[in-house]
Amino acid sequence: MIKIKNLYATLALSLLMSLTACGDASDGNAGQSQKVQAAAPAAGTPAKAVDSAAPSAEQKVIKIAYLPITHSLAGFEAAEIEKLKKDGLNIELVKFGSWTELMDALNTGNVDAAVALVELVMKAREQGVDVYLASLAHRDGNVIVVGNDIGSAADLKGKTFAIPHRQSSHFILLNEALARENVDISEINIVEMAPPEMPSALATGQIAGYCVAEPFGAKAVSLNIGKVLYNSKDLWPDSICCGFALSGKFLSAYPELASRLVKALKEGGLNLEHDHEHEKELASKYFKVTSDTLDVSLKWISYDNLEIRKENYDQLAEKVKKYGLSENPVPYEDIVRNVE
Repeated sequence: MIKIKNLYATLALSLLMSLTACGDASDGNAGQSQKVQAAAPAAGTPAKAVDSAAPSAEQKVIKIAYLPITHSLAGFEAAEIEKLKKDGLNIELVKFGSWTELMDALNTGNVDAAVALVELVMKAREQGVDVYLASLAHRDGNVIVVGNDIGSAADLKGKTFAIPHRQSSHFILLNEALARENVDISEINIVEMAPPEMPSALATGQIAGYCVAEPFGAKAVSLNIGKVLYNSKDLWPDSICCGFALSGKFLSAYPELASRLVKALKEGGLNLEHDHEHEKELASKYFKVTSDTLDVSLKWISYDNLEIRKENYDQLAEKVKKYGLSENPVPYEDIVRNVE
């Protein structure tokens, strides 16, 4: 059993709420809402699909939870697209400071959708929570960053390595990298760390490396305090990281809005693929990051082809079992909802 320590367990709650578990959130508090569209008419939803106590489809405000990271950019773009449409969806983006807070909001139905780590959604579904995956939020976009003195995964033996959460593709990617050098995971010290702290921890030698959502890997590279040991696509082609998750409550009450929302996300992803400068402008609007860091980071991530293919999900499920994240991961048919 891998024991994972939290280096920052003693931090005050107010500080923890200001840090994102996967993003550079220095401009807001956890759970902060950003209304991006005034009430606008939506295509009619069958009356039987809407609970009598729920607002109509035309009145419904769709709350989307996110962490301020590059992995959320397609969700941001979807909100921007809908804001410009005459009959756009009424979207409210809600920023959170950690995966735990975000998943609590999704699992309880306090938000309608979220860009979330797929492994966390899998675990929630495994426990009977009414949440589903409707698409990927991005493809690729993860790197293993190490200190400049580390030449291979074998050099990590006896050293400390940081991840944001054990239930993550980052933990899986670390295992994949170690396996290439025949290093057992028990031979390194794994810690959970708030991602904004990772680059500085690497620079001061507190950790020898880390794997986390962007733009934090790129930050270390752009400042020349670390280097990329592995890109996710080299370790695990077509890897799954963050997905676009829907609350079952929202999906049942507003199936047509759910369909339009997922279409908007995929449209947003295509927009980003075709306009790098717009990508950078959008990222800068939602979190603080330098242009140099973004130039590095956005080379590693893609936002097209966001469908969750069964073969890719099944591969993830195998790795989840292999690396001890779940003994019985939920099958594809019980978690993926193609709502378009």
